Amino acid sequence: MSLMTTRTGLGVSGHLIALLLFVLVLPVAARADEIRILSGGGPQEAVRAVTPEFEKATGHKVRSTFALVTVIQQKLAGGEKADLILLPVPLIAATEKSLPLRSEGRVVLARVGIAVIVRKGATPPDISTSDAVRKILLDTRSIAFPPPNTPVGGHLARMIEQLGIADVVRPKLVIRAAIDGGAELVAKGEADVGMYLLSEIQSAKDIKAVGLLPSALQNFVVYGAAIPAYNEKPEAAVAFVKFLSDPNKKDFWKAAGFEPMGVAN
Repeated sequence: MSLMTTRTGLGVSGHLIALLLFVLVLPVAARADEIRILSGGGPQEAVRAVTPEFEKATGHKVRSTFALVTVIQQKLAGGEKADLILLPVPLIAATEKSLPLRSEGRVVLARVGIAVIVRKGATPPDISTSDAVRKILLDTRSIAFPPPNTPVGGHLARMIEQLGIADVVRPKLVIRAAIDGGAELVAKGEADVGMYLLSEIQSAKDIKAVGLLPSALQNFVVYGAAIPAYNEKPEAAVAFVKFLSDPNKKDFWKAAGFEPMGVAN
């Protein structure tokens, strides 16, 4: 009798222990969410670099979609859902006119400048002054630019107007976004020079970044983060934004060509 009682007691205790472990583990599992990110191409390298560390630390899974900023805007306008949006700050403001955004997780992350690139092995041109850049654009056979409906492409279109060389330069332009292979045009010799965000050409092969455009011609693109109001459980997205903007992660941003700026709310 005592033996059976002992066995029964052990059985009950075992079930209680198993139930207790299940209750303790359940909240952790419930907190492991998938974060759907829609992002412009600029921060792609930085986001991909920090994602494994974030997933390991939190258990959350990050699913990022990178595309031309205008494509991301079209996706959002078309009703595609995202838990987190990464776009240039002015485009976030424009997005908010039709898509309500939460206050938490709203942060300026980092800025990146426009770089001049040439084919690997080519003699780097002088880009130290506006006149030097003007000379390159006039002397070069073909030039790769982003589309003019993007922040960088629009700025470069205005730049050649301001330099007074638009009529000469426009026929030389090969328009292609960096995320769609713009840097590869330079690598293959289909364009002699390219101008793209420094962060967008980090992984391109067979090209060399000569440097950033001089200050008089430069236009920094400032990227930010925002969480749509329809995200009813924003905690995971907020955690990722805080991870991205953590001062300890600044080296990831610098390696991707950015200058870190923000701290998340």
